[in-house]
This record gives sequence, structure tokens and C-alpha cells, in this order.
Amino acid sequence: MTGTAGTQLAAVTGAGPAEADWAAAEALIRDLPADGRVLLICHVNPDGDALGSMLGFGLGLRQLGVHRLQATFPGPPEVPEPFRGLPGLDLLVPESAAEPAPDLVICFDAASESRLGELAGRLSAAGASLVLDHHASNPGFGTVNLIDASAAATSVVAEQLLTRLGVPLDRAVAECLYVALTTDTGSFRFEATTPAVHQLAARLLATGISPGDISRQVFDTRPFGAVRLFGEVLGRARLEPAAADGRGLVWTFATLDDLARHDQRPYVLEALIDSVRCTAEADVSCVLKQTTPDTWAVSMRSKGAVDVSRVAVVLGGGGHRLAAGFTGRGTVEQVVAAIRAELGAALIDTAG
Repeated sequence: MTGTAGTQLAAVTGAGPAEADWAAAEALIRDLPADGRVLLICHVNPDGDALGSMLGFGLGLRQLGVHRLQATFPGPPEVPEPFRGLPGLDLLVPESAAEPAPDLVICFDAASESRLGELAGRLSAAGASLVLDHHASNPGFGTVNLIDASAAATSVVAEQLLTRLGVPLDRAVAECLYVALTTDTGSFRFEATTPAVHQLAARLLATGISPGDISRQVFDTRPFGAVRLFGEVLGRARLEPAAADGRGLVWTFATLDDLARHDQRPYVLEALIDSVRCTAEADVSCVLKQTTPDTWAVSMRSKGAVDVSRVAVVLGGGGHRLAAGFTGRGTVEQVVAAIRAELGAALIDTAG
């Protein structure tokens, strides 16, 4: 399904959703029949924003009396360890058990239908679909789209819709949304951290959740095997100062053999990009994580000279100006070569 012209424009220009889009989203939920079936979907390899936004919104729907409710994501039904204490995990079902023809599908933090894997088919099978997202590259693939490229996280959009629906923040909803918010703002360190973000964080904290406990669980706890794995993968990092017209590229990769040798699950690699992106000599940082023998989940970051979302979109992915990703195929060298070839065209013009 395609979105309305107005919402698609919002996705392209970075403007927030129009009032008509908010009203349409509210109507989709308020007009559900008493036994309406709702399926919540977030993207493959879910991070804190994807899971937190989806589960927090699902708990809010329960408060509204929506009981035929499932949440899911594509791929193995494994919740990454840092998020296994989130409220609302009882909503989760494997994709194989997800309702085949729900009355309403709501998608969270997915920049494109491809990020939903085989679950993308549920959109056409559903009576209607609603997309909540903050990726500027999102084309608007739902019946109704709430896409705000200026939002620091999808949880910002989710909280705004819950507020419009009259759902009060309780500790369970707030914990989910806070995990989502802190994850996508890098603990409030990234450029998207506005005064409004801190105001939202204050409202969430006012419910009584513990930021210290959440931070320790989500950011500051890692198996010793993961520490050893990080050391090995960082040891093979390569710096290319001439890449991106002299702005510099730093990159490394982790293989399935690396994970097996250190007895680690793939989720531990999500934090690896933060250790690579601090390289002073490179504007662009990149981590390739092997998912099959010739397939790589690629994470990219920029310090401001390069719009990595442009690179990701060309290579089949999406994201934000300073943080994006895509699925690469081939050898490590082939995937990095494809990235390198696009960096010059993605330079941000700061003149004027």
C-alpha cells in the first residue's frame, strides 16, 4: 500500500505529519471493532527504539481496551539481552504465529517495507496499515503514515499518538519509551537531542522509572566474551584517510566465525559502531556484520561531512543523515568498495 501524497511529502521534506495524518491515525485505532485484530511489527534485528516503541505503544493500546493484540518482528524470535527486561514482552509472538489478516497493522521504526522481511505481506492482507517512523528516507508505505524526520526516535512519534488517544503514561509504557529514546539519542548525546527530547524524558522519568537501572541494563552490561570479541574486531579496523574526498573512512567487520569462537549472539555487535565512530581521522565509520556467508548487515555513521543515508539508499537501505544502514552482498572488500564509491556523491554542501 502507498501513503497519501501529503504524508509522502512529509517523508521527503522532513516536515512532521500533517494534522490530517494525525487525525487519520487516531481514527484507525478508535474505529476498531470490539474484537479488532491488531498486529504490531518492527524491523528485523530490532534495536531499542524499534522494540521500545512497539511494546510501549502496545501496552498503551491495552489501556484502550484492545485485547486481540500481537507484536512481532521478522527473523528468529530472539530478543537481544539488553531488552529482555522490557515490559510488554508477553505481546511478542514469532512471525510464523502472527495474525495472517489483521484488521490493522502498525509498523514501528521501519524505514522501508524491505525491513519487515516476509512480514511485509501482512500490510496488503490487513484492513489498514499505519506506519510510525522517523527515518527521512521512509517513502510512506502505509495506508496512513506518521513520519517525522525531525524526531529523535520513533518513540517520540509513538508518545505523541498515545497522548492524542488519551492514554496516560504509566511506568510500563514509560520504561519502554525511555529505552527507545535513550537508545536512538545515544543517551542524549546525538544532534537530534533537542529541548523537547529532554522534556519528554522528564515526563517519562516522572512515572518513577529508574534511569540508572535502565542504563546499566541497556548500555553498561556486556558478556566477557563480547569484550574479547570487540577487541579482536577492533584490531582489524582499517583507516582510509583519502576516502570521502579526504574526509576519511574507518571500517571493520565481524564474521559468523567470530561470534561462534567467542560464543556470542549477533546482538552484541550492535554496540560496536560506537567504538569505531570515535576515530578522529575519519568522518565516516562503518561496521559490517556477517549474517550469511555472503550477506552483511552494514551500519554507517557520519560526523557531519557525509550524508550516509544517501549512501544507504543507493545500496538498498535507508536511515538518517548521520546514521544509516543497508544489507550488503558479496565479500567484505566488495561491500566496502560499494560504500567507498558512493561517499563522494554523498558529501554535504555546507556552503552558505
